[in-house]
Amino acid sequence: MPTEAQEDIKQKAYAEAMRYMENAKETLRKARKEDDYYQDSKYVRTACGTAYSGVLLALDAYLQLKDVEMPKKKRRSIEFYTSNVAQLDKKLLNYVNNVYNILHLSGYYDGTNDARVVRAGFELAYQIIGKIKPVPVQESAQELPPSRPSLLRRIAMLFA
Repeated sequence: MPTEAQEDIKQKAYAEAMRYMENAKETLRKARKEDDYYQDSKYVRTACGTAYSGVLLALDAYLQLKDVEMPKKKRRSIEFYTSNVAQLDKKLLNYVNNVYNILHLSGYYDGTNDARVVRAGFELAYQIIGKIKPVPVQESAQELPPSRPSLLRRIAMLFA
Protein backbone atom coordinates (compact mmCIF):
# COMPACT_ATOMS: atom_id res chain seq x y z
CA MET A 1 0.00 0.00 0.00
CA PRO A 2 1.47 3.40 -0.95
CA THR A 3 2.46 5.69 1.91
CA GLU A 4 0.04 8.34 0.71
CA ALA A 5 -2.86 5.90 1.00
CA GLN A 6 -1.66 4.83 4.45
CA GLU A 7 -1.53 8.43 5.65
CA ASP A 8 -5.03 9.00 4.28
CA ILE A 9 -6.34 5.99 6.22
CA LYS A 10 -4.56 7.21 9.36
CA GLN A 11 -5.94 10.75 9.00
CA LYS A 12 -9.54 9.64 8.60
CA ALA A 13 -9.54 6.85 11.18
CA TYR A 14 -7.63 8.87 13.79
CA ALA A 15 -9.95 11.86 13.43
CA GLU A 16 -13.04 9.66 13.71
CA ALA A 17 -11.71 7.68 16.69
CA MET A 18 -10.81 10.91 18.50
CA ARG A 19 -14.29 12.26 17.75
CA TYR A 20 -15.74 9.17 19.44
CA MET A 21 -13.49 9.75 22.46
CA GLU A 22 -14.54 13.40 22.73
CA ASN A 23 -18.20 12.34 22.59
CA ALA A 24 -17.52 9.71 25.27
CA LYS A 25 -15.86 12.27 27.55
CA GLU A 26 -18.78 14.66 27.08
CA THR A 27 -21.25 11.91 27.98
CA LEU A 28 -19.19 10.94 31.02
CA ARG A 29 -19.45 14.49 32.36
CA LYS A 30 -23.22 13.98 32.61
CA ALA A 31 -22.68 11.05 35.00
CA ARG A 32 -21.86 13.46 37.85
CA LYS A 33 -18.71 12.33 39.62
CA GLU A 34 -18.55 12.59 43.40
CA ASP A 35 -15.28 11.57 44.98
CA ASP A 36 -14.13 8.65 42.83
CA TYR A 37 -17.57 7.39 41.81
CA TYR A 38 -20.04 8.27 39.09
CA GLN A 39 -23.63 8.78 40.17
CA ASP A 40 -25.46 7.77 36.98
CA SER A 41 -24.49 4.43 35.44
CA LYS A 42 -26.58 5.09 32.32
CA TYR A 43 -24.13 7.76 31.19
CA VAL A 44 -21.14 5.66 32.21
CA ARG A 45 -22.42 2.79 30.07
CA THR A 46 -23.02 5.06 27.09
CA ALA A 47 -19.60 6.72 27.43
CA CYS A 48 -17.76 3.41 27.74
CA GLY A 49 -19.60 1.98 24.75
CA THR A 50 -18.75 5.03 22.66
CA ALA A 51 -15.08 4.96 23.69
CA TYR A 52 -14.88 1.24 22.92
CA SER A 53 -16.37 1.88 19.47
CA GLY A 54 -13.65 4.46 18.87
CA VAL A 55 -11.04 1.88 19.79
CA LEU A 56 -12.53 -0.60 17.33
CA LEU A 57 -12.33 2.02 14.56
CA ALA A 58 -8.66 2.54 15.38
CA LEU A 59 -8.01 -1.20 15.44
CA ASP A 60 -9.69 -1.64 12.07
CA ALA A 61 -7.39 1.01 10.60
CA TYR A 62 -4.34 -0.47 12.34
CA LEU A 63 -5.03 -3.93 10.96
CA GLN A 64 -5.78 -2.52 7.51
CA LEU A 65 -2.43 -0.70 7.55
CA LYS A 66 -0.74 -3.99 8.44
CA ASP A 67 -2.42 -5.65 5.42
CA VAL A 68 -4.60 -7.93 7.53
CA GLU A 69 -7.51 -9.26 5.50
CA MET A 70 -10.72 -7.90 6.96
CA PRO A 71 -13.77 -10.19 7.02
CA LYS A 72 -16.70 -9.27 4.80
CA LYS A 73 -19.15 -8.89 7.67
CA LYS A 74 -19.16 -5.54 9.43
CA ARG A 75 -19.36 -6.92 12.97
CA ARG A 76 -16.12 -8.55 14.04
CA SER A 77 -15.55 -10.52 17.23
CA ILE A 78 -13.02 -9.69 19.89
CA GLU A 79 -11.28 -12.93 18.91
CA PHE A 80 -10.67 -11.51 15.43
CA TYR A 81 -8.94 -8.49 16.92
CA THR A 82 -6.96 -10.35 19.57
CA SER A 83 -5.73 -13.11 17.27
CA ASN A 84 -4.56 -10.64 14.61
CA VAL A 85 -3.05 -8.14 17.03
CA ALA A 86 -1.26 -11.00 18.86
CA GLN A 87 0.68 -11.73 15.67
CA LEU A 88 1.71 -8.09 15.25
CA ASP A 89 2.27 -6.46 18.64
CA LYS A 90 2.18 -8.14 22.07
CA LYS A 91 2.07 -4.86 23.99
CA LEU A 92 -0.88 -3.68 21.93
CA LEU A 93 -2.56 -7.02 22.61
CA ASN A 94 -2.40 -6.28 26.35
CA TYR A 95 -4.03 -2.91 25.73
CA VAL A 96 -6.77 -4.48 23.62
CA ASN A 97 -7.53 -7.14 26.24
CA ASN A 98 -7.67 -4.58 29.02
CA VAL A 99 -9.80 -2.13 27.04
CA TYR A 100 -12.20 -4.95 26.24
CA ASN A 101 -12.44 -5.91 29.93
CA ILE A 102 -12.64 -2.37 31.28
CA LEU A 103 -14.64 -0.40 28.72
CA HIS A 104 -16.74 -3.08 27.09
CA LEU A 105 -17.45 -5.53 29.89
CA SER A 106 -17.13 -3.52 33.12
CA GLY A 107 -18.12 -0.15 31.69
CA TYR A 108 -20.69 -0.88 29.01
CA TYR A 109 -22.27 -4.11 30.25
CA ASP A 110 -21.89 -3.80 34.01
CA GLY A 111 -22.03 0.01 34.24
CA THR A 112 -19.24 0.30 36.79
CA ASN A 113 -19.37 3.55 38.69
CA ASP A 114 -15.72 3.57 39.76
CA ALA A 115 -14.14 6.58 38.06
CA ARG A 116 -10.62 5.19 38.48
CA VAL A 117 -11.52 2.09 36.47
CA VAL A 118 -13.14 4.14 33.72
CA ARG A 119 -10.18 6.53 33.63
CA ALA A 120 -7.79 3.59 33.21
CA GLY A 121 -9.91 2.31 30.32
CA PHE A 122 -9.87 5.71 28.63
CA GLU A 123 -6.10 5.99 29.02
CA LEU A 124 -5.63 2.60 27.38
CA ALA A 125 -8.05 3.59 24.63
CA TYR A 126 -5.92 6.65 23.87
CA GLN A 127 -2.82 4.42 23.75
CA ILE A 128 -4.46 2.20 21.13
CA ILE A 129 -5.74 5.13 19.09
CA GLY A 130 -2.26 6.65 19.24
CA LYS A 131 -0.98 3.70 17.21
CA ILE A 132 -2.63 5.17 14.12
CA LYS A 133 -1.81 8.82 14.82
CA PRO A 134 -0.79 10.39 11.52
CA VAL A 135 2.62 11.95 11.17
CA PRO A 136 2.32 15.73 10.76
CA VAL A 137 3.50 17.04 7.43
CA GLN A 138 6.65 19.10 7.86
CA GLU A 139 7.59 22.01 5.63
CA SER A 140 11.33 21.50 5.77
CA ALA A 141 13.84 19.93 8.08
CA GLN A 142 15.61 23.26 8.65
CA GLU A 143 12.49 24.87 10.13
CA LEU A 144 12.21 22.22 12.82
CA PRO A 145 13.67 23.10 16.20
CA PRO A 146 16.39 20.75 17.36
CA SER A 147 15.00 17.99 19.53
CA ARG A 148 17.50 18.72 22.28
CA PRO A 149 19.71 21.76 21.99
CA SER A 150 23.32 21.34 22.90
CA LEU A 151 24.64 23.03 26.02
CA LEU A 152 26.31 25.78 23.97
CA ARG A 153 23.11 26.45 22.01
CA ARG A 154 21.09 26.67 25.25
CA ILE A 155 23.58 29.11 26.70
CA ALA A 156 23.45 31.18 23.51
CA MET A 157 19.64 31.20 23.72
CA LEU A 158 19.84 32.66 27.23
CA PHE A 159 21.85 35.65 26.00
CA ALA A 160 19.98 36.19 22.74
